[in-house]
Amino acid sequence: MEKNIGEILITREEIAAKVAELARLLDEEYAGKNPLMICVLKGALMFMADLTRAMKIPLELDFMAVSSYGVSTRSSGVVRILKDLETGIEGRHVVIVEDIIDTGLTLKYLVQNLQSRRPASLKICTLLDKPSRRQADLQPDYCCFEIPDKFVVGYGLDYAEEYRNLPFIGVLKPEAYQ
Repeated sequence: MEKNIGEILITREEIAAKVAELARLLDEEYAGKNPLMICVLKGALMFMADLTRAMKIPLELDFMAVSSYGVSTRSSGVVRILKDLETGIEGRHVVIVEDIIDTGLTLKYLVQNLQSRRPASLKICTLLDKPSRRQADLQPDYCCFEIPDKFVVGYGLDYAEEYRNLPFIGVLKPEAYQ
């Protein structure tokens, strides 16, 4: 699996340090608010697990699965909710935990969908941001790393359901997906 990685963009240690820093920031911002952390499956699972384990305040977890990629490296632009929340969010402080913001089209749809449910607040927390590809007008409230326009895998991010279990963020060699 690692033979298909062209370069390690972000190491395991760099991820751990940023996640710990973000957890402290969220602890301060959401003290006394019992936030609902929404993991966008499957990609954000590793990030969400590490982030919420590092947080010290009371919080709740829920999960959504949305799809716009299939087995492609580019978003189709058509968003489907594959798994919806089990928790009502009206009046709640909600944090969407995302693995990567690329075009932003999927996330924009998700934000609009969740805002229609009238949360007290709704913020976006992402592990990776790729602003050079943005097509939707949105910015994350919290971001660990801004990255260049490269196809990355690892730490939850996949290509055709592979590479999620790599402990780092790596750039996938083009020959692995072309």
